[in-house]
Amino acid sequence: MTDTLAEVKRHGKHYTPTDLANFLAERVLGQVDGSREEISVLDPACGDGELLLAIHKVAAERLPTTRLVLTGYDLDASAVAIAQMRAEEMGVRINLHEGDFLDASRELPNGSFDAVITNPPYVRTQQLGQEAAQTLATKFGLTGRVDLTHPFVVLLPSLLRAGGVVGLLCSNRFLTTKAGANVRRVFQRSLQPVELYDLGDTKLFTAAVLPAIIVALNRTPDQATSCTFTSAYEDASADPTAHLDLYTALISKTDNVINHDSRTIAVRAGYLVPIDNTDEPWRLSHASGDEWLKKTAAATWRTFGEIAKIRVGVKTTADKVFISDNWHKADPKPEGEILVPLITQSNLTPWCISESLSTRVLYPYDMSRSKRTLVDMARFPNAMSYLEANATQLKSRRYVVEGGREWFEIWVPQKPSMWAAPKIVFPDISVNARFALDLSGAIVNGNCYWISSDDVGDDDLVHLMLAVANSSFGLRFYDEVCGNKLYAGRRRWMTQYVSKLPLPNPNIPESKKIVQITRELLATGEAPDDEQIRIINDLVESAFSNPPSSVDHESRDTLF
Repeated sequence: MTDTLAEVKRHGKHYTPTDLANFLAERVLGQVDGSREEISVLDPACGDGELLLAIHKVAAERLPTTRLVLTGYDLDASAVAIAQMRAEEMGVRINLHEGDFLDASRELPNGSFDAVITNPPYVRTQQLGQEAAQTLATKFGLTGRVDLTHPFVVLLPSLLRAGGVVGLLCSNRFLTTKAGANVRRVFQRSLQPVELYDLGDTKLFTAAVLPAIIVALNRTPDQATSCTFTSAYEDASADPTAHLDLYTALISKTDNVINHDSRTIAVRAGYLVPIDNTDEPWRLSHASGDEWLKKTAAATWRTFGEIAKIRVGVKTTADKVFISDNWHKADPKPEGEILVPLITQSNLTPWCISESLSTRVLYPYDMSRSKRTLVDMARFPNAMSYLEANATQLKSRRYVVEGGREWFEIWVPQKPSMWAAPKIVFPDISVNARFALDLSGAIVNGNCYWISSDDVGDDDLVHLMLAVANSSFGLRFYDEVCGNKLYAGRRRWMTQYVSKLPLPNPNIPESKKIVQITRELLATGEAPDDEQIRIINDLVESAFSNPPSSVDHESRDTLF
């Protein structure tokens, strides 16, 4: 079966590789009651049948006397045809149905299956379309940004008999993102997770989807039942410690560094931290990491989120019109006064922002006003002519006009007057921490976040925050608590993660020294050298090494 990249992206067609399908089948059948004479298994989005065929293969080895009843649904007629052909060639009987399972499920009695094994389509709101996403949200009680995986997960408890087993393979985004609360909610309130695998950037899929597996039982969850949690991410700096294949390493219940497809993969084993709040990300509990976090919590004065609000940058929803490095080539060329320097993911350097940003955004707002107020565009005839030349694209954003705006406005301009104040800026995606202090009054793009000094209210605290965020300590904290990575170790520095970063007591000597050095460093306008970075890292480590009795605040038990 061949699909164009566009079809794969739009319809979520990421079929399961055979080795991964066999691994998931083994984990599912390892939880099934093997004494049953008959086991019914459903894949509600079966694609080419790989997962159901894997169940048959593993069951033939583990449960040779058990009768299997396999059922599969898929919306794609060609996929169902291929699944049927493969099943016939292997002599496997599968009850295959072409159609939308989200509709077909209404005809199935509750508790129809002993197990569900599935890799449901992963299609985000952008591909679904706002109307379809809203329909699914209403129908299945979903909130936030809807992914097509979410309604399939909502149906799982009703499909399974009591004590039945689910094996879900999906994007690992559900572990940590706000939108993932739709999935976490089901597993925290209606199912009992028993095995969890964050497969990270192991590249088990050809698509850019970072997968995760969760195996759970259909029973009321209780915190007394532990869920093993294993993660696997590339670590090019590590040396292999074991000669294991990836799937063996995942179930070894020990930390290992292995070779996989000519890459070095660090496998970390622990348990899922019990959490009541479905808005909180899931975290791997690890003996050494937990002890370090406990000490950090005891020495924490405040978190970033307690000090200030973290905001996302402007979202134009028409970047090719509003943002450019080459405004001198525009015809007509907008007036320079309305083109404002823009900090983006690509031009953001750690510690301090360059004074010569080439990227500009056409920003049609009065920057002296806190509320969104358009400038008099009659003063900028060239800019207005430029916008009118792009009217077709801009007017296609119907939501802008429906939101009571002019058709040429930026969708999310933020509060214009706030740009002038000093601010900490950092990118959404970056391998390492890239927090910088901007004193230029530049605007921040939507692929970055920012913290206004006006919110912090203390210039020393701003410099302390900058140093902690850029330190090796801050990076480790991020990895222990947040751990949301993309391919090649790129981290997602989103609001819910950065807000958890800790600050030491600003009144202790180490903190005061950190502030002093950071000020001196920024005054040079140059990037710090290795020795300066070492000094800052050592001071931050020392600031969090104070015993609880020496910290001027009520000691914390946890930061998450």
